[in-house]
Amino acid sequence: MTLSREQAHYLFGVMRLTEGAEVALFNGRDGEWRARVDEAGKRGGMLACVEQTAPLVLPPDLWLLFAPIKKARTDFIVEKAVEMGARRILPVSTEFTNSERIRQDRLQAHAVEAAEQCGATYVPEVAELARLDRLLADWPDGRHLMFCDEGRAGQPVPLPDIPGPWAILIGPEGGFSEAERSRLHALPFAHPVALGPRILRADTAAVAALTLWQSMLGDWR
Repeated sequence: MTLSREQAHYLFGVMRLTEGAEVALFNGRDGEWRARVDEAGKRGGMLACVEQTAPLVLPPDLWLLFAPIKKARTDFIVEKAVEMGARRILPVSTEFTNSERIRQDRLQAHAVEAAEQCGATYVPEVAELARLDRLLADWPDGRHLMFCDEGRAGQPVPLPDIPGPWAILIGPEGGFSEAERSRLHALPFAHPVALGPRILRADTAAVAALTLWQSMLGDWR
């Protein structure tokens, strides 16, 4: 494997690895491999795969849709989504979204770092920011949507036990507009749920929703 300049800097400049050192590699397709540093330089290097140490383990077929918020808290949502087993991460623009743009490449880099930290062998795609109404209009057949409705806080609204592909939708800091809530409630594939008796911050709601889904329908059971 030929290293990029950034990868070489991290391994040899930050981690201080030298030729002969061993590292764990994964690419999201072939599991985890033990690799040896064959060449180490400031601008590049070469790794040789020695043996597979773990198979590829895919997370459940779960998407997380969320409205971007402040930079550090958006980073937090992406990192926790990776750690908690989302397969795809989709930032969405709603009527009350505070942030109108994201750095997709930076968020994807955070996803890679989170996968490395939690020992995952798969890195979820972080999609470009898209409008929620357009995503809903082109929603894939057979995928259910767990709609976390802050308007139902405190009401016992359970998550239905339906197998298959799912997605979770978290609203912005200002909540969903009435028009958005009405549309979501009318969608046959959307299932409104309440996340307990209190209204949660967007980043807290993402973790709570992922925990709820994983414990009932995911790979935590």
